[in-house]
Amino acid sequence: MKPTKKLTAILLSLMMALMLVIPAFATGGNYSITIENEAQGHTYEAYQIFSGDLSSDSVLSNIQWGESVNGAALLAALQTADAEKYDSCDSAAKVAEALGGGDGTEATAADAEAFAKVAEDYLTTPKGSADTPTGGNYVISGLPAGYYLVKDKDNSLEGSHDAYTNYIVQVVENVTMAPKSGTTTSEKKVKDINDSQGLTYTDWQDSADYDIGDRIPFQLKATLPANYSTYSQYALTFHDTESAGLSFQSDSVKVYIDGKLVDGGNYTVVTEGLGGGFTFEVRFEDLKKITAADGVQAGNNSVVTVEYESVLNEGAVIGGAGNPNTMHITYSNNPNGEGKGKTPDDTVIVFTYKVIVDKVNQEREELPGAEFTLEKKIVNGQGESWETVEVLGTDGSLTTFTFAGLDDGDYRLSETKTPEGYNTIEPIEFTVTAQHDMTLTSLSGNTVTGEIVMTANLTEGSLSATVVNNKGAQLPETGGMGTTLFYVLGGVLVVGAGVLLVVKRRVGTENKEE
Repeated sequence: MKPTKKLTAILLSLMMALMLVIPAFATGGNYSITIENEAQGHTYEAYQIFSGDLSSDSVLSNIQWGESVNGAALLAALQTADAEKYDSCDSAAKVAEALGGGDGTEATAADAEAFAKVAEDYLTTPKGSADTPTGGNYVISGLPAGYYLVKDKDNSLEGSHDAYTNYIVQVVENVTMAPKSGTTTSEKKVKDINDSQGLTYTDWQDSADYDIGDRIPFQLKATLPANYSTYSQYALTFHDTESAGLSFQSDSVKVYIDGKLVDGGNYTVVTEGLGGGFTFEVRFEDLKKITAADGVQAGNNSVVTVEYESVLNEGAVIGGAGNPNTMHITYSNNPNGEGKGKTPDDTVIVFTYKVIVDKVNQEREELPGAEFTLEKKIVNGQGESWETVEVLGTDGSLTTFTFAGLDDGDYRLSETKTPEGYNTIEPIEFTVTAQHDMTLTSLSGNTVTGEIVMTANLTEGSLSATVVNNKGAQLPETGGMGTTLFYVLGGVLVVGAGVLLVVKRRVGTENKEE
């Protein structure tokens, strides 16, 4: 029988699509496969699919089934999977020829991948011995010539952030291969906004700050593997865990594939009965079931995006600890069978702050009896307005006022009730400014109007200030020294007038007698 050159072409085509193969001369008929591993933790096995006679020019002839496959069962499965291609085959040599197209054309990577997927279920015992990986390389030695299916050992990557591999390699010399990654990745982001400046959100980023009661936009993203097309089914689940200060809004969920909106019937949002402390999950039982007929369809390297909102609630942590939100995804990671991978956790964080006002008199003594109203400037489509954040001190007993759950922005503090005998302060306007990434790096309160100084505490997320009330001006009271003096002077004048009158009368009488 002539050497099967078509099979050589098939494997060369597949190797170009999936790996870099560097042959090196070896003697004695025992060869090795060295796998330059991109990621640690893989355990590889080699299964001989085809064997044959090795010629001096490194070509296999007289192709037969290899020692690591149930050839008869594989042939029947191939005929069921693709009758048009394999129905007339009755031997390993015929299968190899049909795989190449049977007309001298080269096999496509897709044909070779489909063949490997079927062969996966009919493997028997791996060949060769695996050495302990050193320096990132994994070596399988003691291999007779042939064509091999090299794959990750079953169940070796369960729960790992990596994917199973499945390669067909021609071994007629020592071979070095560098498998390409088929890993799924994920990330989580949040948007920020300063509503005292307008309606424009930032880009997606790792941190934000908000007022309690605000709705916060979040994004979850999964990038599918480069070999997604080789999967017959593909499960994908987003797992999201929110801190107590965040309330998930299930009605806000929207899902996109490559930027195109996915109909809600293609996935499930689950909030109850979840283990692992998860707040909610977005589940795709099989992403492959979403077809172009649904308006969208995933492919190699496609990006699946979940966007949703949560409300910053009264349980939010104030200050540097923030309110974290963490996610990861689980996904199919074995194109040849069942297997589930897991991406590392990715976390974003939301901060919120507080303003503390101490009320004192001019002697810096605590002064009860005041009431304060805090407002925030909001700029929206209708223009600029001041909206009440909180009113404190209505019972008249407070001397320290804490306004908690504030974002950055512009604020106005007004004394709406003044302690008796004291002058009402003018409204104080100030701006809260913060910088943050995964930690709170700066916090400041800059006074716009008024005479206060704000002191920041990053750990507590607080801005503290002292507000002084001065007593009102005092007018003279009735019965005081001033009026008494008037009374005395008045009395003197009256007496003087009486004396003058008596003197005048005497003088007049004396003049008449003369």
